[in-house]
Amino acid sequence: MSEKTLEQYLELPYAIEFKKDATDPDQPVWFAQVKELPGCVTEADSLDEAAVMIWDAMRVWIQGSLDANLPIPEPQPLPTYSGKFSVRLPKSLHRDLAAKARREGVSLNQFITSALSQAVGASNPSPQLRGADSSRYQTGQ
Repeated sequence: MSEKTLEQYLELPYAIEFKKDATDPDQPVWFAQVKELPGCVTEADSLDEAAVMIWDAMRVWIQGSLDANLPIPEPQPLPTYSGKFSVRLPKSLHRDLAAKARREGVSLNQFITSALSQAVGASNPSPQLRGADSSRYQTGQ
């Protein structure tokens, strides 16, 4: 039997993922899911609406598990990152990257950081969700 209440579970920093399905460009659909709670999903016409609706889905999922005396998974700790990684690449690519960085007047590190940021879409919008750590939310398309 759980020792936590529904409200205590809802305060935990669960990882919520948002995905946009733009199969029909005139009516995109946003899906939201809580990674740690299998089957805790919702869909909506907008990101903001999905952000609100996932809380309702979490409330129903957790209350149902409490009522049935089922175990409720808790959030996993966020991984930590050092900001460093090693990449092996062909000498010719290393040369070309260094030359491009020199032409742009920046360090190779700065050039690669900028290029990688652009590749992953550094401006990744996250909805404002109540009282939660925004690093636990992911959006994707």
